[in-house]
Amino acid sequence: MKRALKAIGVILLIVILLAASYLAYVFISYHRIGDTVLTPEGKGKLDAASDGEYTIVSYNVGFGAYEPDYGFFMDGGTESWAWSEERLDKNLKNIASFLKKQKADLYLIQEVDTDSTRTYHVDEREYFTQELGNMSYTFAQNYDSPFLMYPITKPHGASESGLLTFSSFDIASAERRELPIETGLMKFLDLDRCYSKNRIKTEDGKEFVLYNFHLSAYTSDGKIANEQLKLMLSDMTEEYSRGNYCIAGGDFNKDILGDSSVYFGKSDKEYTWAQPIPDGFLEAYPYISLKAPLDEKSPVPTCRNADGPYHEGQYVLTIDGFLVSENVTVKSVEVIDTEFAYSDHNPVKLVFSLGK
Repeated sequence: MKRALKAIGVILLIVILLAASYLAYVFISYHRIGDTVLTPEGKGKLDAASDGEYTIVSYNVGFGAYEPDYGFFMDGGTESWAWSEERLDKNLKNIASFLKKQKADLYLIQEVDTDSTRTYHVDEREYFTQELGNMSYTFAQNYDSPFLMYPITKPHGASESGLLTFSSFDIASAERRELPIETGLMKFLDLDRCYSKNRIKTEDGKEFVLYNFHLSAYTSDGKIANEQLKLMLSDMTEEYSRGNYCIAGGDFNKDILGDSSVYFGKSDKEYTWAQPIPDGFLEAYPYISLKAPLDEKSPVPTCRNADGPYHEGQYVLTIDGFLVSENVTVKSVEVIDTEFAYSDHNPVKLVFSLGK
């Protein structure tokens, strides 16, 4: 009996030591990337003309894993990895081919993995640079996570991911701007949030400043995404005051229609992770306007909650869109309806010209 109790005690001690070692590893490994200069690669056209009409496509590709039958464990689903390396490869090829067919002048892509357990350490940038290789591009890392030991049966593992921006025009310079995130234990559940800021020279001697962003989703109350938004809006306002043209596109992780259920109906479950932008929030930035894609006659959401395979009654809403400075003329903004074939997001498209 004493030997059995002693053995149990030893096993418990080992388990406690392993758990303590893992927690120490997570805390010691944690860091933030910070503001960094990005190096543009590739080659585009020389300048953007002030009298031209251009197209931007913004797409959160969900690290290539979110096929219609996919549910992610952090959204209430069961999966922690892409289904298989073969299916990941096929889906990424489909996404890259789809983007190329849009023939856009600019692409803003979020959740592009570069070296992650969940995507078999595939560098997903290669799929997009191969298809869009005649463009200038930058990459800003916004996820550098230590090995996550959950779910126990198939740990999510370590993740490296980021924001990929393509331009038909030369990107003269670019930088990564760090965004605030929550403190305490919640910081371990969030990405290392940032936005990329890309400068493109225009024929009139000004600059076209293009922002790619992905705001926080897994937070306690959604307020930190408001602080992130304030920082980016302030940056855009400052650039506008210098006479530059500004467009930001990406994933707000906020219900930018205010109440998407008005257009898409109530879901079969209640979720609170995508709060609306507070009333009056944008009034402090009078030279920047929100361009939310919505066709009221045939509304299409930009995101589904991946708590399981895509199905009727699933929580859907619009969280992807654009912010545009007053000196940019918007011709149209719309959702490209893929029926969530390749991601838990639908891409959004903005047609615009520089100047009024």
